[in-house]
Amino acid sequence: MITSITIAAALRRNTTLISGVTAFSLGVAGGMAQPTVQASSASTSSTLSDLASRLDAIEADLGISGNGRQYDNFPRLTPKHQSLMAKHLSREIYDTLKDRATASGYTINQAIQTGVDTPHLGVGIVAGDEQSYETFKEIMDPVIEGWHGYKPTDKHHSDMDPSKIKNGVIPDSYVVSTRIRAGRSVRGLALPPGTSRGERREVERVLSKALSNMTGDLRGKYYPLNNMTDQEEQQLIDDHFLFQKPGGGTLLTNAGAARDWPDGRGIFHNDQKSFLVWVNEEDHMRVIAMQQGGNVKEVFDRWCRGVSNVEKVVKAEGREYMFDSHLGFVCTCPSNLGTGLRASVMIKLPELAKNSDRFYDLCSKLGLQARGSKGEHSPPGPGGVYDVSNKARIGYSEVELVQTMIDGIWKLIELEEDLKQGKSIDAKVKAL
Repeated sequence: MITSITIAAALRRNTTLISGVTAFSLGVAGGMAQPTVQASSASTSSTLSDLASRLDAIEADLGISGNGRQYDNFPRLTPKHQSLMAKHLSREIYDTLKDRATASGYTINQAIQTGVDTPHLGVGIVAGDEQSYETFKEIMDPVIEGWHGYKPTDKHHSDMDPSKIKNGVIPDSYVVSTRIRAGRSVRGLALPPGTSRGERREVERVLSKALSNMTGDLRGKYYPLNNMTDQEEQQLIDDHFLFQKPGGGTLLTNAGAARDWPDGRGIFHNDQKSFLVWVNEEDHMRVIAMQQGGNVKEVFDRWCRGVSNVEKVVKAEGREYMFDSHLGFVCTCPSNLGTGLRASVMIKLPELAKNSDRFYDLCSKLGLQARGSKGEHSPPGPGGVYDVSNKARIGYSEVELVQTMIDGIWKLIELEEDLKQGKSIDAKVKAL
């Protein structure tokens, strides 16, 4: 059944087509009152052909043929599709959702397209706007619960007070570097997979204004991707700051988030290159604080100040961050809901690295996620270097997640020291 919401969404996406059709239709209606003349001119024939093509486009967008019949639009999901979307999207759920659209016109077919075209993804669905999580809750809720273990009735809370962090300075002899990142989105503007060119540029305008007003240790420069010098581009590449246009077969490309690249995208970094913001990549804003060594509390403080300072300008523009008491801070991918925060350290643990399977199991028990030199469950880098971070994202505050990472790292260091001294760690591991 074609609902009024579906038709409204189609009309919104075909505004330019319909305006042409309407103008022509009025001309036809006006001509009906005149004496019949032969429509033999080439221009009239061309206009009629154009009208037919435009009507075909509208029918295709509605998923119907000229006789009003709907076709089977259920995606072909094979055993290769490993995502939670593929696991939970039954035909019954799809039929329930297929005629819905958010206020911005985003549909379930757009939401799942990246999971259909990219079988290896773990999540397999994205939001095109804040409303997507409610409009398509029949599939979003089980995906969120499957990924996070977070139920539809659970509540999220935020706490960004770095003074609450304890034991936040970890020895540089162990920690090579520290990095904290999370996403933020501006309420009232569509997310990258569902945005229009105008909305994307408005996100950039608001955020670049906020970032350009940073002061103190956060002061820096915003670099729009489509308007930077060759020298600036090379320097950003050398600093490993520049994000490139996503290639084929990636989440962003298949989600529609790479359209019009690089229009409306940009990068900000402070003068010390310890605070970095990506604008309109996967999310409206990806905020990153980092530095060499293990002063996690200092990095978290900088990250919190940066996020809060941008929010002040966003509010001055009459907007706010997307936040929900259940979902927390709303981002494009369900995996980044809640805090969306990943606090990580590059840490040298050569003794623990000798038993990689045991190490990954240890991290899991401590609420941590470890990555080797080539990603998850890969061997460590030279010298037993791992990237270790908090595992959870939602249901815990920013302070709680950073503290979980810190506490877990201290425990790993304790076990590493025992192994260096030739002691068994079996009893301590069993007690975790």
